[in-house]
Amino acid sequence: MKTDKGKVWLVGAGPGDRALFTLKGLEVLSKADVVVYDSLVGSSILCMIPPQAEAINVGKRASHHTMPQEEINRLLLKKALEGKKVVRLKGGDPFLFGRGGEELELLRNNQIPYEVVPGITSPISVPAYNGIPVTHRDFTSSLHIITGHRKALSQKKGSDSSDGPEFEPLSIPFRALTETGGTLVFLMGVTALPAICEGLLSAGMDPAMPAAILQKGTTARQKKIVATISTLPEEVKRQGVDTPAIIVVGRVVALSDRFSWFNELPLSASRILVTRPRELVSTLCEKLRALGAEVLEIPSTELVPIPENKALEEAFRNIGDYRWIAFTSPSGVRIFFQEMQERKIDIRSLSHLHFAVLGEGTRNALEEHGILADLMPEIYDGASLGKALAEKMAAGERLLLPRAEIGSKEILDALSRHPVTDLPLYRTESRTQDILPLSSMFAAGEIDCAAFTSSSGVKAFLAAYPELDAQKVNAVCIGKQTADTAEKAGMKVSVSEKATIDSLLQKIIECCQ
Repeated sequence: MKTDKGKVWLVGAGPGDRALFTLKGLEVLSKADVVVYDSLVGSSILCMIPPQAEAINVGKRASHHTMPQEEINRLLLKKALEGKKVVRLKGGDPFLFGRGGEELELLRNNQIPYEVVPGITSPISVPAYNGIPVTHRDFTSSLHIITGHRKALSQKKGSDSSDGPEFEPLSIPFRALTETGGTLVFLMGVTALPAICEGLLSAGMDPAMPAAILQKGTTARQKKIVATISTLPEEVKRQGVDTPAIIVVGRVVALSDRFSWFNELPLSASRILVTRPRELVSTLCEKLRALGAEVLEIPSTELVPIPENKALEEAFRNIGDYRWIAFTSPSGVRIFFQEMQERKIDIRSLSHLHFAVLGEGTRNALEEHGILADLMPEIYDGASLGKALAEKMAAGERLLLPRAEIGSKEILDALSRHPVTDLPLYRTESRTQDILPLSSMFAAGEIDCAAFTSSSGVKAFLAAYPELDAQKVNAVCIGKQTADTAEKAGMKVSVSEKATIDSLLQKIIECCQ
């Protein structure tokens, strides 16, 4: 156990959209030893918790608490006294009804250093994602944020009430709020909605005042119900709403349809899981988010160079014996040149080689090293690459094939008449992300589809989540081999027309729409 005092950061995670998480928050989170998080933190943000960090779910949503507040306070103190960097990750902003001040009191009393990282708060961002500006010069010049949370009163012993728990009365200055003429935003007020509307009406608010309830704002499950202060409770009862949700009352609500933008994005209602090796930057994820999708980027695989790779050492020593080198993935290119650099091998030693690549992504990765591919098949699969090489290579010319430890045999079958060194360069290892309950999310239909870019990625995903019912997974795959692996596992499969990120993206859009 460490003896030096650690430090605690109270970090606001924002309303749910990963893109609304602050740069400071991301910087702090990436260095955390311990992350203590709430249920209100967005799923895509939970995916960014570093794998080496201890992640502790303390719940705290509406009246359902995994851990009492006093115990959370003591937990933060305990972990800091162990000398650890502790991130207290809270939905929204830590100081807006987030009880952040209470958590700091115990730290302050024990001389534990801390910082506060503000978060984008839901009373402003969630209306914005629903086309509602909380202030507008033509409508209102003030904004008022009120908690609608009420403590549940214990039911009397022997009570047979079927109406659920009773709540203490609201202590809200309804008349003062009505007289401001400003926009009113109520947080944690779903169960108190009828009482809030009745309180405002009794205080003299116009029954025709526009009002809305906004569910799970900034995420793929965003939903809005727009009505008036007198009809909203009935509309919510008719249409249904899930928590978390906020209530907005004011004339600006009437602008919702006119200024709507998020719901018009083609993938705004889609939650998509993407499995990627942790170390790769995901162009696919960036493009999906630009179209409005909520992306869960799960590092279910990690590409690990094969240690003490004697076959690679021999290939480097005898590189002059080869006439061709073929790469089947961007990862193969990246790791091959990384291994060369670590051994201080001059890239000019490859000047006599012809280079073949499987597809556009691999070609682009090769061009990053200043090398243009000599050969790329029209169809991006192993059999087509092998056939193209067989037609191009002269008799007796040797081919070096650096790739994954377990690779497709199709390319070797097509090159059976040529001398090929099948060089295992890296292996794919499974990595489990235990923070999100993926099995139950797929079972409940909360994830619209999963995107896979390799057969090994499908296998690693299944190995990482053995309890997952594969039949509940809508898989969108690159290439026939990847699709075959997913289909054999029982997934519902769609295949992109080409083995490119853009083609995969188009297929995802088709499936989600």
